[in-house]
Amino acid sequence: MEETTPPQPQPAHASPPFPAVFTPPSALSSRGSPSPSTGPGPGPSPAAALVHFSTPPGPPVFSSPLRPAAVPFRATPASPQPVPFAARAAYSSSSSSAGVSLPTSAPHFLNGAAAPHGLLPSSAPPPEESPYVLFSAHKVLKQKKLLNAPSLGFGALVSPGREVAPGPVAVERDPRRCLNCGAYVNLYCDISISSGQWQCVICKKQNGSEGEFVVSSKHDLLQWPELAFSAVNYVQPGNRRPGFVPVPDTRVSGPVFILIDECLDEAHLQHLQGSLHALVDSLPPTSRIGIISYGRTVSVYDFSEGAAVSMDVLPGNKSPTHESLKALIYGTGVYLSPIHASLPVAHTIFSSLRPYRLSVPEVSRDRCLGAAVEVALGIIQGPSVELSRGIIKRAGGNYRILVCAGGPSTFGPGSVPHSVQHPNYAYLEKTALKWMEHLGHEAQRHSTVVDILCAGTCPVRVPVLQPLAKCSGGVLLLHDDFGEAFGVNLQRASTRAAGSHGLFEIRCSDDMLVTQVIGPGEEASPDSHETFKHDASFCINMNSVEETQSFSVSMEAKGDIKNDYVYFQFAVLYSNMYQAEITRVITMRLQTVDGLSAYLASVQDDVASVIIGKRTVLRARTASDAIDMRLSIDERIKDIAHKFGTQVPKSKLYRFPKEMASLPECLFHLRRGPLLGSIIGHEDERSVLRNLFLNASFDLSLRMLAPRCIMHREGGTFEELPAYDLAMQSNAAVVLDHGTDIFIWLGAELATQEGQSAAALAACRTLAEELSELRFPAPRIVSFKEGSSQARYFVSRLIPAHKDPTYEQESRFPQLRTLTPEQRARLKSSFIPFDDHSFCEWMRSLKLVPPEPS
Repeated sequence: MEETTPPQPQPAHASPPFPAVFTPPSALSSRGSPSPSTGPGPGPSPAAALVHFSTPPGPPVFSSPLRPAAVPFRATPASPQPVPFAARAAYSSSSSSAGVSLPTSAPHFLNGAAAPHGLLPSSAPPPEESPYVLFSAHKVLKQKKLLNAPSLGFGALVSPGREVAPGPVAVERDPRRCLNCGAYVNLYCDISISSGQWQCVICKKQNGSEGEFVVSSKHDLLQWPELAFSAVNYVQPGNRRPGFVPVPDTRVSGPVFILIDECLDEAHLQHLQGSLHALVDSLPPTSRIGIISYGRTVSVYDFSEGAAVSMDVLPGNKSPTHESLKALIYGTGVYLSPIHASLPVAHTIFSSLRPYRLSVPEVSRDRCLGAAVEVALGIIQGPSVELSRGIIKRAGGNYRILVCAGGPSTFGPGSVPHSVQHPNYAYLEKTALKWMEHLGHEAQRHSTVVDILCAGTCPVRVPVLQPLAKCSGGVLLLHDDFGEAFGVNLQRASTRAAGSHGLFEIRCSDDMLVTQVIGPGEEASPDSHETFKHDASFCINMNSVEETQSFSVSMEAKGDIKNDYVYFQFAVLYSNMYQAEITRVITMRLQTVDGLSAYLASVQDDVASVIIGKRTVLRARTASDAIDMRLSIDERIKDIAHKFGTQVPKSKLYRFPKEMASLPECLFHLRRGPLLGSIIGHEDERSVLRNLFLNASFDLSLRMLAPRCIMHREGGTFEELPAYDLAMQSNAAVVLDHGTDIFIWLGAELATQEGQSAAALAACRTLAEELSELRFPAPRIVSFKEGSSQARYFVSRLIPAHKDPTYEQESRFPQLRTLTPEQRARLKSSFIPFDDHSFCEWMRSLKLVPPEPS
C-alpha cells in the first residue's frame, strides 16, 4: 500500500502468538485534529496485525415449532455452502453497454438521488442492513463526544467471505475504482449521465468513465450491477488455472492430507479409526486424499499397491532433504489419490494402525509433527508449480492438511522438551513457536490450510501448535476424545470451502476513523496490493477466506459530523476454491442523527454486545487479565448508564437505557461464562476458546457470549426462555446452546418416567443436531440428569435468578406463571444456596436500576 505524501517508513511487526489487534497511529493523536491516516495529509497508511480462526454459521430452522422467547434473539437463517460463481447470472464487459435485465431482488438504487418507487422491490433489505455487515447501530450520532464514548462505541462486524443465497451478482470484468483513493464505484455515487463522470463517496473526488456511464436517464444506470446492488463480485475469468471446472456441486473439496499420530493408546486409537473410516466415506468421489502417520519417523502411505499396505519412511528428527522429497515425487509411489480409486486402500490403511506399545507416558512419547507437515507440503508442491508474485498456484483447488494429534510435538523440528520443567524449556518453546509460525506461512504460500484437531487427556502445548494453524489460515481445536464430536469436525474441516490469498480493505467517509480491527488476518505490507495516491484504507492479509469468520471493526468520528450520511466500503480480494480471482465489494450507507433517542433506538444490542465482548476478550491473555476484564465490564456498564441513561429522581441510582435492555445481560453472561470466568479449568482450553471467539462469525460469537435456553414441552414442541436457573424444572427437559457446547438437561421427575424421558431426550438431541448442523467447529453435545456431576457445567452457565424477589422472577421469566403453587415450591427448594449474584443483584451492586425486559 502506497504511503501518503510525504512518505514515512513503516515498521514491520511480527505476528504475536496470541490474537493481536491493530490500532492505527492516527487513533492515538489529538482527537480534535484530522487524522493523517484517512486524509490527504502526511502520515503512514495504517495496516493491521491481527488473528485467525474459522467459525460456524447460524442455527438452522427448527423442525419442531418454537414458542416466542421472553427475551428475543436475532433470527439468522442458516448459511448454505458456497456455490460456484458460474451459477449466478454473470455480467461481462459486453453486457455493460447493452440493456441487462437485473434480478427482481435488486436493492434500492440511489445513485445520488432517490429512485422511482417502482424500482424498489418489496424484498429489498434496508440500506443499513446486509448479510455481510452488521453495524452496532443503524444510525450514526453526529455528536463526536457521545458517539466516541469508549464504554459503548460504534463499530461493525464484517463477514467478507460469507455465502448467502442468492449471492452477489457476478461481474466478469475489472472493477472501476477512484483514481485518488482506490474506492470502488457503487450505487451511492453521484453520476452525471451527460458526461459519465462519477463522484467517489469516500474522498468526494470526480472520476471519469471513458463515456461508459453516458446514458439518457438515471434509470438506465441500473444496467450496471455495481450501480444497483450494495454487494458485487468481480470475477477474473482469465486467471482460471488448468483443472478449473465450475461444477454446481456445493460440497466440492480440495485435496486433503490426513496426518495421524502413531503414539495413541488402544482406546483412543479405536475411536480415531472409527472417525477416519467415516471421514473417507463422506468425501466426494473426486476428492484426492493422502495419508501420513508420524511418531519418531514419518510414514507416507502408497496407494499404488492395491490391497497391501505400503509406505515410505523418512526420519523425523530433521526436516526432509531435497533428495528424499525428490525420490518420493519422482518415484513410482502414489501418495495422493482420488477417493473413487483408493477408498478400499484407505480403509485398509486405517485398519492397519496399531496402538503405542512402549511403557512410556503419553507426554513423553516422541512425535515429529513438524517434520510430517513438511513432508506433506513437499508432496503438495510437487515437481511443477506456477510461481506468481511469490504465491505458489496449481490445478485442483486449495489443499488442506488435517492433523489428528494426541499430544505435543516433542521430536524433530518445531518440537519442545517432554517436560515443562526442562531447564531450557522457555527458550526451546520460543524457538519452536517461531519455527511453527514460519511453517504456517510456507503452507499458506502453497495455498494449503493446516487444521490441527487434538483429542485426549495429554496436554498438546497449545502455544506451540497455534501459530502453525493460524498462519496457514487453519484452526486448532481441542476435544475430549477422538469420538463423535472429533469425527464430525474432521468431516466438516475436510469439506470446508476456503478461498486463499485474501486481502481485506476497509474504507469509510472522511468523517469517520477506523481505530481497531480484530479478526483473522495479519499486517498487509505496502507492496502486496495495488496502491493509490491518497489511499487511506485499512488493508489486512487474510490467510484464508471462509464464511465462518468475521472481523470486528471499531470506528470513531474525527469531529462533530456535518453530513447527512456516512459511507463505508468493505472489499475482499481472494482466489476462491475454483481458482478464480474474486473481488467482493460491499458498500453501506448510514444516516446521521442529532437526537440521542433516535441513535439509541437504532442500537443493535446483540451486535454491540459481540463487538464489546471481542474487545474485552482480546485483552484477557492470562487468568489475572480475565479477572481485570470482569471488573472492566462493571465499569463499562456503569459508564453507559451514566452517559446514555437517566438518574432516578431523588436517588443516586441510574436507569440503564431501555433501548439497550438486553446488552447488560449479554455482558453479564460474558462476565460469568467460560471466556472470562472460571468454568473451564485448563489454560489451554481457555486460550483455544478465546482465539475461536475472536475470529468467529456473528452467530457463533453471540452464542459463545450468551447461551440460548430452550425448554422441551409436551407434544414435542419447544419454548425459548431466558438462560436463567428457573428453567431447571424437574418435570422438563432443557437444551442450552453455548456455541461450542450444547447441554441437554433432564429433570429428576421426568427422568423417572422412562417412556417420556426417552422421547424428550430424543427430541432434544434432534434439536441440538439441527441447531449445529452447519456449525464449525461442531459443538460437543452432552446430556445428563438433574443432580448428576456433569450437571454443574449446565448450572454454572445459567443466571441464578432464583435469588430474586418473586415479582422480578415473573417479570423476567414469565413461564413461571404457568406453574402450580406446588411446582413452584418444589422448584424453589431444589436450589442450593451460593454466593453468585443474580443479574438484578449485580446491577444494583453497580448502583443501577435493571432495565425492564424487552
